[in-house]
Amino acid sequence: MSQDALLVIDVQRDFLTGGSLAVPQGEEVIPVINRLGKKFAEIALTQDWHPAGHISFASTHGKQAFVETVEAAYGTQALWPDHTIQESAGAELSPDLELPHAGMVLRKGFRRDIDSYSAFLENDHTTSTGLAGYFRDKGVTNLYLCGLAWDYCVGFSALDGKQFGFNITVITDAVRGIDPQSMTEMTKRWQAAGVSTVTSETLLHR
Repeated sequence: MSQDALLVIDVQRDFLTGGSLAVPQGEEVIPVINRLGKKFAEIALTQDWHPAGHISFASTHGKQAFVETVEAAYGTQALWPDHTIQESAGAELSPDLELPHAGMVLRKGFRRDIDSYSAFLENDHTTSTGLAGYFRDKGVTNLYLCGLAWDYCVGFSALDGKQFGFNITVITDAVRGIDPQSMTEMTKRWQAAGVSTVTSETLLHR
């Protein structure tokens, strides 16, 4: 069984240009990811999959997105515009992804009262998504992360992946972020946790 896998995080319409929570230049990761896909026999994708009225939506609380927060049972919850609502066009994976041999699409954030940035744990840092077990059953030890966004779902997936015992590498030119300051802070957290980084060109030519 292959020890390496590519984890493609939240490359969905709502996070791309024109989407309700667009990551700046988010679509630029897609051709890079498609090239990387040819190198990996094992690929999994994640898909944000929120119900209407989700706890992370500012509209749910009558508050302002990006500015205000709410206190959830698991701590402070950032508030966002409505995004990736189940069965909506915005929740769809980008049709430009060319990963026909991907073996898994993991949906996360589908519980109304808890958000899920990480591909491995929901925001209570207790509820597992099951992805770690999926990779372990496949004999995967080395995970290469790409997608959206650097400072949130990719970032927390990298940290939690390390906690689950995987060797984690973020492919930096296959990731885009929301805010430069929070990207810098997340990068420092990666370094402290032992997360590695690499460019796609280096990886493709190994």
